[in-house]
Amino acid sequence: MRILLLGLGADSASEVRSTLDGQGYEIALEKGLTVSQIELLAPEVLIAEATPSDLSCCGVVTQLKAGANTKFIRILMVVKGGALERARALDLGADDVISSPFEPLEFAAKVRTQFRERAPEEELRGRLNEAVQKEHLAELAVDSLSAGTVSARRFWLLPAILIVALVAVIAAIAASFGYRKDRSETLKLRAEIAKLSTGVVQQGDVLRRAQQQRDALQAQAQARPEAETRATLEAQSKALRDKMAAPGSSDDSALRQQLADTQSRLNRLENEGKIAQTIVKKYGPSVCLLHVVVEFLDKSSGKPILLAVDGLGKPKLDEKGMVQLDTEGGGPHLQLDVFGTGFLVRKDGRLLTNHHVAEPWWGNDELQKLIENGASAYALSYTAYFPGDAHGIAAKVDHISTQADVASLRLEETAPSSAAILDLDDRSESSVSGEPVVLIGYPTGIDGILARAGPDVAERIAGDVSGVGQIVSKLATEKLIRPTTTQGHIGDVLKDKIVYDAATTSGGSGGPLFDHDGKVIGVNFAILNGFGGSNLAVPVRYANELLK
Repeated sequence: MRILLLGLGADSASEVRSTLDGQGYEIALEKGLTVSQIELLAPEVLIAEATPSDLSCCGVVTQLKAGANTKFIRILMVVKGGALERARALDLGADDVISSPFEPLEFAAKVRTQFRERAPEEELRGRLNEAVQKEHLAELAVDSLSAGTVSARRFWLLPAILIVALVAVIAAIAASFGYRKDRSETLKLRAEIAKLSTGVVQQGDVLRRAQQQRDALQAQAQARPEAETRATLEAQSKALRDKMAAPGSSDDSALRQQLADTQSRLNRLENEGKIAQTIVKKYGPSVCLLHVVVEFLDKSSGKPILLAVDGLGKPKLDEKGMVQLDTEGGGPHLQLDVFGTGFLVRKDGRLLTNHHVAEPWWGNDELQKLIENGASAYALSYTAYFPGDAHGIAAKVDHISTQADVASLRLEETAPSSAAILDLDDRSESSVSGEPVVLIGYPTGIDGILARAGPDVAERIAGDVSGVGQIVSKLATEKLIRPTTTQGHIGDVLKDKIVYDAATTSGGSGGPLFDHDGKVIGVNFAILNGFGGSNLAVPVRYANELLK
């Protein structure tokens, strides 16, 4: 999907690039090209800008639409002004127009529309070209008949060749329908992966997942290692005191030493608990829930990938529980709602998170299968929800690291006043094996939030809305979005990883890992299943390099 940015000013080019970044487009930026040069580049969509000081693009637009080989290029114009300027751009031949400054979501939608409207034109043009070629071949075959061939033979051979050409054209058209069938067979996704958009999310599914998380939270609370340790140490301390107080007790010095060691371990647990409380109180409001909506396009046609639905609007599943996808029909767009964690690190509204949160298809084996079968993924929207704030804040990708699973986003509005800037500590001595750590995040996303809110609240919220976005918005309005906190210790420090045992799960990706001084030393990115619940964090130096 090739896009040419022609004659855009620096600000407009930057805004367009940031809006379309990560959506699978091949983008070129040029100035002062002739129609012939544009034809050589063969863009599918051209985005031009007309300003009062530079109207050179207007003549180019008119020439492109008049050219036999260039009139099929879809043209979207960006203009400075209102209805009058937009009308003039349309009269020049532009396929669509938008005023600057523009809303990124609207602009991205207009670009997708150009590709969507171009696809059937390309398909029809291809069929016509093939028909013309077949007719030309038929004429050549007739003309090549020897001069000595009898007229009767020419009479019967000519319609025969024309029939063959007609059959070939029909076969080409039939192949296009066969292609559609093949696409629906190859474009599949497991149902549990496809957390789909409005009209597909069912109240029962939401409540069931919330109850599962509620049960898991209760089980974790009962089996929490630090709680067991505290109870064990307190029981041990009481037993030692009773033993020392018993008549005829011997070896008091050994008992006193054991009691001192036990009390020291209890004191350390209490101090670590106080540290965690301080960190949560000060920095919890800076840790946001990230809601990323992912959509997909079919690379060959440029059309959005749709959900195949039955007559009742329910998704079609095969015998293996795979969701059927297609590029035709009346089903909704395939949308994946992905949740992660981010945290505020700069006054200009920059957040840190993981690469696999900013681009959820990155490193995801399930989604990679879909992409390998001809789909192109892009993030439709990013929304950050801060604790205590009743509204989500739109965000966009700032930078993505090429070295580690870390990325930065930038808020499009000012962060809430309650959100403090988190300090990053990339010193090697800040990460030491055995030292306590605190992890803040949103494991299991909205399922965990609904579980903590209680069954009555979960049922009320899930009953009022149907889409995932609406559920998150309702949770924010009622100020129920709050992160969870877990404590643990560093198990090992490697060159590109910090291994620690503070519990988390999916949705906690991108959460900040704090040391005992309340500074961020890592960004949580993975779980080591089967290794005592150990987790991995990217050392914060990779994030510092990204922010520079």
